Amino acid sequence: MTMSRRAIIKGIATAPFAGAAAGVLAATPAEAATIDASQYSLTSRTSNSYGEFAALTAALAARLPTVDATTVIADTNRNATHLTSAPSTSEAFATGFAWDPDDQDVDYWIPQGVTTSADAYGNGLYPEGGSNKVVLVSWYFETDPDGDGVDEYALDKGLRLTFVDYNTASTPTYRHILLVEPVRTATGAYSFNPIRKHAGGIMWYGNLLYVVDTYKGLRVFDLNTLFTVDTAEKDLCGLSTDGTTYYGYGYQYVLPQSHAYDNAGTYLRYTTIGLDRASTPDSLTVSEYSLSGTVDYDDGTFNGTGKPASATPHVVRWPLDYTDRELGSLTATEAVTVAQQKIQGVVSRNSKHYLSTSNGPSTKGTLRTFTSGGSTASAVCDLAIGCEDLSYHTSGASGWAYSESVIWNVSEYVDKRYVYAVHADGS
Repeated sequence: MTMSRRAIIKGIATAPFAGAAAGVLAATPAEAATIDASQYSLTSRTSNSYGEFAALTAALAARLPTVDATTVIADTNRNATHLTSAPSTSEAFATGFAWDPDDQDVDYWIPQGVTTSADAYGNGLYPEGGSNKVVLVSWYFETDPDGDGVDEYALDKGLRLTFVDYNTASTPTYRHILLVEPVRTATGAYSFNPIRKHAGGIMWYGNLLYVVDTYKGLRVFDLNTLFTVDTAEKDLCGLSTDGTTYYGYGYQYVLPQSHAYDNAGTYLRYTTIGLDRASTPDSLTVSEYSLSGTVDYDDGTFNGTGKPASATPHVVRWPLDYTDRELGSLTATEAVTVAQQKIQGVVSRNSKHYLSTSNGPSTKGTLRTFTSGGSTASAVCDLAIGCEDLSYHTSGASGWAYSESVIWNVSEYVDKRYVYAVHADGS
């Protein structure tokens, strides 16, 4: 979910009409329309207020051991449970896993985004020319898990990313790492800060990981450069007061931000993101969350030139450049509206768009699809309760040898947390 962390929970709890509206909209087709895409644009940013990302990262690399994602994949430290049947209310089940008991029960880390090595490279294996089958999941830290307006946890630890080694689907293993932004301290020393955002959607493309920043745009991380840090202090992040030791809230690895794309055109709520390998060139699509079918552009400080003409949720596409894995254009090439509330995930195949739509902590989610220029979005199959982000996994990803294309999903609620794939055709 991608309103403010508390607003969405409190909105569900205090507004019974939302549940009623959800039932109505879920039972009826959602309307869709094509609109002018040129109003949506991004600017490319290679720095923050502390300097160029590359220079900050290079300075940290001179002080810390540097590894790449393959090192993390080979260094997992937790065991997941293979799913042999569909989790929760999900239909059309293909494969998946559940987290270990600690990650099922923890209330302050909440899973949101999902992507796989089938996004990273066409054959589904990582790194390029390698052999790893990998699933990535993003989590955000919630200081007020029960949504009562009182923080149960004083320290917001930001965002973490989970590398799941799926080479042996029957016995998946994984490791959490921390996402950080490189900075300098008041004395000029090189350090990094936690990223206190939502990470409602992630997309892996080559060596780059794209993470949505709700009000701002896209953050980018280079999986070729992670740092190994000290694990002794679970409540410290960055350079300690001794001037030599770096921590990442107890995680062994931290991944620094390397780039950003800031929204520069009409406001867009960057809720979730998906890769489209069927388009020419490859492209990404972004979708917007709304509680009741109308997007809120007043609950935060948005980058951009102003609100869109319609607050109906949008799906917006940008092309990608496979040679450097960055955006191929800063101006969107497609934009559509879709009258559907609670969109938690999007993934596209040319003009066909898939949406995951949720319905609270006790009601099943739904995988829906619509076509650009078409008038309705229809149900494909049921998803788990608390469904979130999506990732399309084509049967053409030969390294995984799936006989048909699947769509991955992640569910978020305590004791109902699954990462699983369903058949894309709903069969």
